[in-house]
Amino acid sequence: MGFMDRILGGSDRSTGDYVELDLEDVAADAEAKMQLHIAEIDGQEDVIAIKDAVYDGDLVVAEITRLRTEDPTVEHAIDELRETAKEVGGDIVKKGDDQIIITPTGVGISREKLNR
Repeated sequence: MGFMDRILGGSDRSTGDYVELDLEDVAADAEAKMQLHIAEIDGQEDVIAIKDAVYDGDLVVAEITRLRTEDPTVEHAIDELRETAKEVGGDIVKKGDDQIIITPTGVGISREKLNR
């Protein structure tokens, strides 16, 4: 099962299975203060883009499955992102063996599930 499959709810679904929700009630001039970015880390250039997003105040969910877990590139990338989260006062967690979540200033990540 791929990364987007887990987010969208299963490999037997496609983006065509989902319907755009009507945001009519949201003010037309309302602008999000934070964006959620989905990323894949294939190399150093991806780490730089993720760091830039976090410095800009955005949250990033990054997939690391394309890198072998024993590859030193993975540990180097995680160390860089950990330092970025620390610098901005954000947070970082590794979810399983395949995802990293990095937050910007003032956003923490709970280590407990809501539906325990």
